Amino acid sequence: MSSPVRMDNESVPLWKPSKMIHQGAEATVFSGYWMGEEAILKKRNNRSYRHPDLDRRLTRQRLSVEVRVLRKLHSTKVPSPSLFDVDIDEGWIVLSKIEGVTLYESLLNSESNIEQIKKFGGLIRQLHELGISHGDLTTHNVLINQDDDLTLIDFGLSKMSPEIEHLGLDLQVLHECLNASHYEENGAVESMIDGYLTNSSDNVLPSGPDVIERFNLIRRRVRYHA
Repeated sequence: MSSPVRMDNESVPLWKPSKMIHQGAEATVFSGYWMGEEAILKKRNNRSYRHPDLDRRLTRQRLSVEVRVLRKLHSTKVPSPSLFDVDIDEGWIVLSKIEGVTLYESLLNSESNIEQIKKFGGLIRQLHELGISHGDLTTHNVLINQDDDLTLIDFGLSKMSPEIEHLGLDLQVLHECLNASHYEENGAVESMIDGYLTNSSDNVLPSGPDVIERFNLIRRRVRYHA
């Protein structure tokens, strides 16, 4: 069980809370204002089933990686929230608010979705070519605005300099999400792969085809053990 998280500003300087928008297993997310700007506060939840020292160490590790990823993405073309403030010891991070809805909501509420999924595949490849795996690639963790622009969010389980297995697992997680939540979308996985390969650079290793090959191996492995 995780401990409840208060939506106050006692431990977050310059933060003015508005409302809680998501209660997850690893973190609780609030909307509000930071120095007058619309922002998002993510507070890591304490996990009571873990030893306090282990829980504190895991929180610090994951938040440190998330900060490093966001700082790296800030100087690239991969759309992601801006980092406003962070306290690794206290387990919170303040990010810019991104306008839009989750791709999950968009896919449920629109008639033509294949291009959105293909674009998502291309965005994943951009992330992978920077040497970053996301760790939780679902349609809940990418936002889409009214211009159909995509923004990746929630890098709490990301890895820097991942092995090819981690890149293949990113695609496997999305594959399972598409099959479970968007099964009515014919050709969704194929469109994701198409976008991934279309955006692949020739001189970046592991190559796009190599990652897809590893993804297919993981898919077969999962089916075999199911």
